[in-house]
Amino acid sequence: MKYLMTGNEGVARGLYEAGAVFCSAYPGTPSTEILEEVAQYKDVLVAEWANNEKVALESAIGASMAGVRAFAAMKHVGVNVAADPLFTIAYTGVTGGLVIVSADDPGCHSSQNEQDNRYYAKFAKIPMIEASNSQEAKDYMAEAYRISEQFQTPVLYRMTTRLCHSKSLVELGERVEVAPIEYKKNAKKFVAAPANARTNHPLVEERTLQLQAFNENYELNKEEWNGSNIGILSAGVAYHYAKEVFGDTANYLKLAMTWPLPLERIKAFADKVETLYVIEELEPFMEEELKVHGIECIGKDLIPRCGELNPDIIAKALLNKDVEFQPTPTEMAVGRPPILCAGCPHRGIFYEMSKMKRLVVTGDIGCYTLGSAEPLNTIDSVICMGASISMGHGANKAFEKTGSDKQVVTVIGDSTFLHTGINSLLNSVYNKSNNVNIIMDNRITAMTGHQDNPGTGFTLQGEPAKQVDLEKLVTALGVEKVKTINPLDLEESRNTLKEFLKYEDGPSVIITRWPCALKRYSQQDLAEFELERTICQVHEDLCKGCRNCIRTGCPSISFNKETKKASINPNMCVGCTVCLQSCPFDAIKKVGAQ
Repeated sequence: MKYLMTGNEGVARGLYEAGAVFCSAYPGTPSTEILEEVAQYKDVLVAEWANNEKVALESAIGASMAGVRAFAAMKHVGVNVAADPLFTIAYTGVTGGLVIVSADDPGCHSSQNEQDNRYYAKFAKIPMIEASNSQEAKDYMAEAYRISEQFQTPVLYRMTTRLCHSKSLVELGERVEVAPIEYKKNAKKFVAAPANARTNHPLVEERTLQLQAFNENYELNKEEWNGSNIGILSAGVAYHYAKEVFGDTANYLKLAMTWPLPLERIKAFADKVETLYVIEELEPFMEEELKVHGIECIGKDLIPRCGELNPDIIAKALLNKDVEFQPTPTEMAVGRPPILCAGCPHRGIFYEMSKMKRLVVTGDIGCYTLGSAEPLNTIDSVICMGASISMGHGANKAFEKTGSDKQVVTVIGDSTFLHTGINSLLNSVYNKSNNVNIIMDNRITAMTGHQDNPGTGFTLQGEPAKQVDLEKLVTALGVEKVKTINPLDLEESRNTLKEFLKYEDGPSVIITRWPCALKRYSQQDLAEFELERTICQVHEDLCKGCRNCIRTGCPSISFNKETKKASINPNMCVGCTVCLQSCPFDAIKKVGAQ
């Protein structure tokens, strides 16, 4: 029996079949669904959301040290957070197999950059596996564990958005139980003191040579000969793009293990063809290595290194073939920028901040990033997880030093604050910042699809959990002025902001607490918040066309330029009343439950 599965589902099934025991991750598109799928196997697998990627990897390292097959998953920028333990575990080696998924995002579909994490394998000196479809995503997981345990090394398992989210047929297998390796105290191996590190480094170099020799004859590296004078070296989903363009008019060397590269096998393949193309997404990772070793090839001098590849791009770059598309009538192409959802709890306080002219607002990674867009136009910067508070601190110190009258507000989500915001806030307290810091607690990790976190009261596998008290937490960090508000109450938001902006005795924290409009409410949510579904309606006879409601940025509100009247789509409105409160003419009314 075969099933249609995404690459992420394939990885999850592969973990189950390969006998993995412990899996941890921080949710991040395009990797999120892996752990969500693993969670169903709770009888044999532990699946956990960690509060950041570093913690996820360190937890998996601990499980590996205890002798079981362990796993950590993250999106590509998450590996930056986890790089500290990654590089050191490469020196110490592992006990139970350890596999780390890096889900890269060519094209920046949901990310702030499109870094190519294949370089992490080279930099950390660990082997790397790349699957090209969902079947391989499942099957290669067992291979990754075999390599990890054979060479006592962590394995980087690289995926990309297209593989993570596209579907193909997968034939399932049975779970193979792997006996745990007995724990033995080994301080020389696992205590990364300088003396031990100096001893381990030569072993890492020796292991790399062994891995390269292994890869020269690795059975998952496949050659396909079609009698052509063109050769194509590729891996991952780029291989399928190449196949779609060239078909049987080229020969192929498809690699499953892409670091360390099997250079002798590649050279032998190259010697049998007249032209060797290296087709890979983003950076010239393989191409550079080939050229360093004197293997002539064509790659990024023709194929773009920015953005996601597809067959049309390759056909144009290598064969000069243009693909004709049915043109879209310009009158039908309507710009639809991303926007906060109707009823989003972030809208109210952003609306109030948008009217305060001296503010510099440093933002963070999450739904609230959309506070930077029109018409709210509130957030001035977004760099990485947890950066808002740190950047706000630095900006505050600079404005103080230069005599500027600018005031700094930072915004960060609940999950992001627990990810890396805590350290940032502690730094602001220690170094006496005067920022107003807003923790936007919408009761869930919303942007990546509503995953639980230490603030929601539940684990990934549905068990009740201790729930962090954000007020107590920030107070323990040394913040003396803290208040929790309803961000949909414009008067409370406005007055609290004004009050806190006058505070000059250190950093302060406003916690905006209201559940995401799309959240499946828990019993706790229903008990704590007034969540009766109502809608708002514009009374046209009272509407003066001032557009204040439009300036809230709610997608359920539209404005008729001919009649100069606003209207609210009843199928989108959730009755948050931000528009109602913004109307100076009392033209918007609540009209009851739907």
